[in-house]
Amino acid sequence: MSGHDGFGVERDGAVARITLDVPGKLNRVSMAARDQLSAVFAELDADDSVRFVVLTGASGQFTAGGDIAGFLERSPWQVSQLARNVAAPERCSKPVIARLEGYVFGVGLELALACDFRLAAYDVQLGLPEVTIGMIPGSGGTQRLARMIGLGRAKDIVMRGRRINADEALALGLVGAIMPGDGLDAAVAGLVEELSRHSPLALAMAKRVLNTAYDGPLHLGLELEGLAYGFLRQTHDFQEGVQAFGEKRRPEFTGE
Repeated sequence: MSGHDGFGVERDGAVARITLDVPGKLNRVSMAARDQLSAVFAELDADDSVRFVVLTGASGQFTAGGDIAGFLERSPWQVSQLARNVAAPERCSKPVIARLEGYVFGVGLELALACDFRLAAYDVQLGLPEVTIGMIPGSGGTQRLARMIGLGRAKDIVMRGRRINADEALALGLVGAIMPGDGLDAAVAGLVEELSRHSPLALAMAKRVLNTAYDGPLHLGLELEGLAYGFLRQTHDFQEGVQAFGEKRRPEFTGE
């Protein structure tokens, strides 16, 4: 998994870490990187040795956004479909954690919104500044933001193109926790350790049900939840969980 345009991938046991890294350009995400990130997420999803994915940026920054000139090199049809690649963290069945510091602008925020968890440093600045160059967020930004924080708040952020600091991001629920930058790695490791105690199947199913049904009618969501519940009822992990609960011990999940 080498030769990526503007990012690197490292493995540490069950954790795969994707690091946006474009020195001198605040880790800008090129058009090629969008395609490659999507492919890498799919590859990690298919790798049974990987249980968690962490998405972060190098040199104290997440990313200041996309390669603006690159948009003019693609056809209107091509740019109309940019949201698919940025949805890759959402499609991945493994938990994906966004480790955020510094600038989280444009496609950077859109990528973070497609992740499952967002942990941020106090110096973080989030924003969707596309309106300032005569454009709108086009990789899921308008839709995920509105669904996450409400229509009025999303309009205030998107239509003004304004920046959001750590305190506001936490208050809006855009991030799950804020901390000094030197505490980010420990927070990510702590979250991974916590999640690793749970059944991989249950985590994957919870993610799938939540992502699939959150913008649909309640009755369809309840039906999907029920079907997933019935599926998990038949698994080894659930049997083990019930048995461990009764025996007052920590369960040993296998993902089966």
